[in-house]
Amino acid sequence: MGHVGDGNFHVIMMVDTAVAHEVSRAEKVIDGIASHALSVGGTTTAEHGVGIRKQRYMEREHGDSLQWMRAIKQVLDPKHLLNPGKLVDPPGA
Repeated sequence: MGHVGDGNFHVIMMVDTAVAHEVSRAEKVIDGIASHALSVGGTTTAEHGVGIRKQRYMEREHGDSLQWMRAIKQVLDPKHLLNPGKLVDPPGA
């Protein structure tokens, strides 16, 4: 299920996480959607921001800008209290 009418495309894959092939198949579908979005100039993010699952696309989407995003985040939130572990926190923070 998901929604696309407002320009955002969210996908919720209903899978049994105890079944490895279901998880693998869902990950491939999500990766395909994200890859297509990036290939046509879109984004992997939407109004909810970037959570844990979409972090893997950030470098591909933002390139060298990601280092600056992380630097700004570090200055504004040195203790990583605001939305910890999401979007631009440095690895291991």
